[in-house]
Amino acid sequence: MDNTAVHFFTVFMAFFAIMNPVANGSLFIGLTQDNDSTARSLIALRAVAVAFIIVSAFAIGGREIFSIFGITLPAFRIAGGLMIGAIGYHMLQGEQSTLCTPSNDDNEKSSGAALDMAITPLGMPVLAGPGTIATAMNYTAESTVAEITRVLAAFGLMCFITFLAFIGGQWLAKVLGQNGIKVISRLMGLILAVIGVQMLIAGVRGAVAA
Repeated sequence: MDNTAVHFFTVFMAFFAIMNPVANGSLFIGLTQDNDSTARSLIALRAVAVAFIIVSAFAIGGREIFSIFGITLPAFRIAGGLMIGAIGYHMLQGEQSTLCTPSNDDNEKSSGAALDMAITPLGMPVLAGPGTIATAMNYTAESTVAEITRVLAAFGLMCFITFLAFIGGQWLAKVLGQNGIKVISRLMGLILAVIGVQMLIAGVRGAVAA
């Protein structure tokens, strides 16, 4: 296996480990349990599209973006951790967080308001979170065209697999029923809360070390 194939496989497995399409598929079920199949498909498509655009932007010019706005990765991790932790807390309580669910007023103002959750939290920070962005930036450190192309190709494949996992979650929802979905929702809430705390800890450690 040549260096190009090794690099592609390494990047792909890194994205797979961070994004975990199996776990995120269950999370997607919990977040979209009140939407019909058409809305879920649109949410899934928009979520992976948003994630791909964000990660592509940071893979191509992430260091310049952070430099322009004076942003550090530890600060990004702290903000993302707080957001994910808040969403996880609401899911544990059996509530719908306002961070990922539009209000009744929003639904009255726009028929597409339910798709907003595709941007936050699904597109970012669940899919395109600090870990995903850091991975993309790490594997494009030399910023060569070939390197960036392989990273974007690996992430594009990961987004496609994630989309299939989201869509496949609809079948799983029919098998589990409403009670099963509620259990999964609370379990994913716990996992999200833990992920949020872990991001927060990593962000604080990075800030202290800096």
